[in-house]
Amino acid sequence: MSSSISAMPAIPQYLTAVKNETKAVSNWEKTSTASQQALKAFNSEASSITTPEQLLKNYKVLTVVLGSFGMSSAINQTAVLKSLMTEDPTSSKSLAQRSGNTAWKAFATAFSDWSTSPLSSQTKLQSISDNYLTNSYETAVQTETPGLGDALYFTRTVKAGATLESIMADPKLLKVAETVSGFDPTQFGALDYDQQVRLLEPRLKLSNFSTTAGVQRYAEQYLAMLQINPQTTTTPASTLTLYGADSSSDGILSLFTGSSSSSSSSLFSALL
Repeated sequence: MSSSISAMPAIPQYLTAVKNETKAVSNWEKTSTASQQALKAFNSEASSITTPEQLLKNYKVLTVVLGSFGMSSAINQTAVLKSLMTEDPTSSKSLAQRSGNTAWKAFATAFSDWSTSPLSSQTKLQSISDNYLTNSYETAVQTETPGLGDALYFTRTVKAGATLESIMADPKLLKVAETVSGFDPTQFGALDYDQQVRLLEPRLKLSNFSTTAGVQRYAEQYLAMLQINPQTTTTPASTLTLYGADSSSDGILSLFTGSSSSSSSSLFSALL
């Protein structure tokens, strides 16, 4: 992003980028030497890969492939990646299905059939390259302006018909939903799945996502909430702490952004 854009507050940046994220990504690519070099190596070597083992051994190609699925952090998890690429992703016993991770499922679906290499066609290579650039761009702007990358990802990912389960299966989508619903994601993450569902379900209005405009308004609410209560990375609290069993006076209230202060509650209510 240009310095003139990155110096802007999050919401104006978002409104500028979301009008045409494809163009924003293209402009960013021109300034990203690392992405240019990664794609050059990928396009040079990817078509020669015909087995999962070859892909796992080619760090340059694997970097772009995983980046296109938002799985860059898994690049050293060889056993996980091999399972995803060799198991039937539709089987209930497969790692992809058991994990519930939407990115893993998408990766497994795309790379589990090697009867013809998933990297054999120019159309597939172009799709991987495009997704890699988009994810890299969103990661870059997220670093510059916390929340911006997640807001853009939320906007292009959430569609009409989205379910609570699909949102909870994607860490980035869940983070946005938790924040707009008034929860602190770090504290919320310490709860087990059933507890998260009970707390989030009555607050997550899926009707907000019935239109593109509704999804964008929700993303703007997320960025506005971050301006009120900036989030920091801390060690998640234990379940006992969340429910006040550690002698804390706040207990479950610590789940909510801004704790129990009435001022934060009023601001939150005004945003919904």
